[in-house]
Amino acid sequence: MTALAPTLQAFFTDRLMRQRQASAHTVASYRDTLRLLLAYASAQTGIPPSTLDLSALDAPLVAGFLDHLEDNRGNSIRTRNARLAAIHSLFRYAALSHPEHAASIARVLAIPAKRFDSALVTYLNETEIDALLRACNQNTWTGRRDHAMLLLAVQTGLRISELIGLTAADVHLGGGAHVACHGKGRKDRITPLTSGTITVLRQWLNEQHSEPNEPLFQTRNGSRLSRDAIEHRIAHYAIAAEITCPTLQGRTITAHALRHSCAMRLLHAGVDTSVIALWLGHESVDTTQIYLHADLEIKEKALARTKPPNERAGRYQAPESLIAWLEAL
Repeated sequence: MTALAPTLQAFFTDRLMRQRQASAHTVASYRDTLRLLLAYASAQTGIPPSTLDLSALDAPLVAGFLDHLEDNRGNSIRTRNARLAAIHSLFRYAALSHPEHAASIARVLAIPAKRFDSALVTYLNETEIDALLRACNQNTWTGRRDHAMLLLAVQTGLRISELIGLTAADVHLGGGAHVACHGKGRKDRITPLTSGTITVLRQWLNEQHSEPNEPLFQTRNGSRLSRDAIEHRIAHYAIAAEITCPTLQGRTITAHALRHSCAMRLLHAGVDTSVIALWLGHESVDTTQIYLHADLEIKEKALARTKPPNERAGRYQAPESLIAWLEAL
C-alpha cells in the first residue's frame, strides 16, 4: 500500500474529525476536492486512485488540476482557491508523517491562491423588497410559507443554511421576541424580531402546529427545504415581482442578496458596522466593510460635505431680479 491512502484516511478521521472537530460542511467540501483531485491524477497518470503515491501528486499535477477546474469545469476563482486550501491542508498534515516527501510537499504548499476582482454586493431597496414579498400568493399554503421565510430572511439576515436549520423551537415570540440559530463556524446567536415579522411567524406557527424539533419551513411531506429549493422559490418570486418593480428586471436575486439587503437596511438606519457584524454573525468586522463600499448614498453624503480644492467659499449673492425670473422659466 502506498503512503497516500492511509495518510488520506488519517487526515479525515484524525485531523479533521477528531482534532479539529470540523463541521460536516467542511468535511464534505474537503472530500469533494480530494475526490476530484484523485480522479484527475488517475486520468493523467493512468494509475488507479488506490495505488497513487504522494510523489504522484506533485506541484505540476496540482497546478494542472487547478487550471482544469477553471478551464474545463467552469469553476470560479473563489472555488479554485477553496479547493487549493483543502489540498494545502492535506499536504501540511502529510508533511508531519512523511518527511521523505518534504521537497515535493513544499512545492505544492508554495502554490499561491489566485487574486480576483471583488464585485459589489447585490442588495434590494425597500421598494424591491416590498415587491418581492407581495409576489408571494398568500392564498396558498406554499405562498404563506415562502412569505414568512423571505420576510424572516430580509429582517434577520440569516444565511440560507441557517434558514434551513431552523426549527419551530428556535422561534421565540414572547417578551424579547427573537430567533435563535446555529450559524457558520458552529456559533450560536440570537436575532431580535420586529413586530411585523412576529405577527407573520405567529400566524405561520399556528397554521402548522409543528412539533418543537420539526423544521420551521418544510416541504409538503414535512422534510426540510433544500438550498436549491429555496433559491428556486426566490428566483420565481423575483421574476413575478418584475411586473410591479421594473428595477428587478434582469437581476439575479439569491438568498444571499436578501442577507445583504438586511445589512444595508441596518447601515442606512445608522447602525454601527460592529453591531452589523454581530447581527450577521461575521467572524470579523472587516467583512462588514463591503457594505460601506457598496453604499452610494453614504458616499454622496460624504461628497456633499466637501468643496472643490482651491476654491474660496465666498458669500452667496442673490441674482438680479430679471435674471432670476429668466432662470426660473
